[in-house]
Amino acid sequence: MPVDTLVTLLSPSLVAPAPAASRPRRYGTSGRRFVVKTKLVMDGKSFGLSCSLGMEDDSLNLSPFLNKLFREWEDRKARGLFHHDITSCETKVLRGEHNFVATLIEGRDQKKRPTEFGMNQVLQPFDSGKFNFTKVRPEEVIFRFGETDKDSAQYFDGASDTISASSSAILINVSPIGYCHVLLTPKIQDCLPQRIDQESFLIAMYVAREARNPFFRVGYNSLGGFATINHLHFQAYYLKAQYPVEKATTEKLAALVNGVSIAQLVGYPVSGFVFEGGASLEDLSDVVAKVCIFLQEKNRPFNVLISESGKRVFLLPQCYAEKQLLGKVSQEFLDMRINPAIWELSGHLVLKRKKDYDEASEPNICRFLVEAGLSETEFQELKRCVLDFMTVSVACNSDIDS
Repeated sequence: MPVDTLVTLLSPSLVAPAPAASRPRRYGTSGRRFVVKTKLVMDGKSFGLSCSLGMEDDSLNLSPFLNKLFREWEDRKARGLFHHDITSCETKVLRGEHNFVATLIEGRDQKKRPTEFGMNQVLQPFDSGKFNFTKVRPEEVIFRFGETDKDSAQYFDGASDTISASSSAILINVSPIGYCHVLLTPKIQDCLPQRIDQESFLIAMYVAREARNPFFRVGYNSLGGFATINHLHFQAYYLKAQYPVEKATTEKLAALVNGVSIAQLVGYPVSGFVFEGGASLEDLSDVVAKVCIFLQEKNRPFNVLISESGKRVFLLPQCYAEKQLLGKVSQEFLDMRINPAIWELSGHLVLKRKKDYDEASEPNICRFLVEAGLSETEFQELKRCVLDFMTVSVACNSDIDS
């Protein structure tokens, strides 16, 4: 019987200061670089798997932003603020075409903050009576940042008792599924509902760019797409493996006048769109945000993965929650208690039962993801609507700019 690749996630350790040349353009902070180790074991022997994981004992010269994030996250870990130690959780890369990543976190769904809203509406008003991120403990705040008059912004060290109005914040995720799992909350005190807008999405794109590391991704879950808190937030964490969705085959659908291209996934269990290109990060962000807003207004649940430091964005429509409400999900998958949010749809599955982890296989994961995604007929209809919308939207913008 083939043995899957086991991945031991080891904590980064502090080494020499980073050179001044590595300072970011838009966001600034001082920092050091880390050594990140990933140990791969198969049949008791270490080996390299270059197609999905980096070399063992690889030294990374991290950006000042990611450097600071690692140090602050490690500090919160040392204080015992997390519900579990993610660095001691079992993780493996499954054999097969896609190399899905499976992590065992027993009972995670019982420790998370509960979902306090209906799953049948993508747009719902903010409710101050429900849990929101203004209610987190001060020590859960890693840092906050806001726009300045210059072409930069500043990160603020430490956690204050209050977060200033209009500033954005990065918080720890107290139930992490990966190393340095954090929450990005744009304009946290404005109490915005979980709803994409162009400005907030651009903030998330900037954060992805400032990480300057392909193993640190930013994700978004809409309501109905397994966001659990109705307060605007993105998620991000570091996983030194290539997500299956990132290496999936794509087929180009359209090239917009601003240089952004739209493609679709081919041969992947979940149908979805892939956006890249454009003259600037802002061009790409603008297109993706418009499609997200379009889906929101059509009450279509979706998930977003910002990949390659903001150079590629995956948008994955889904319907799993709707199927649950209609009683159309098989009992086998209900018993696994997997909520297919962006990380799961991208190929990193968090399993809550040892039995599911031990028996995890690519065929089973594919069957589950197919249930979560749109049918071929549904996706083709949605694709037509999205392309029609974007053709008109970008053409209108071009006329206005001229």
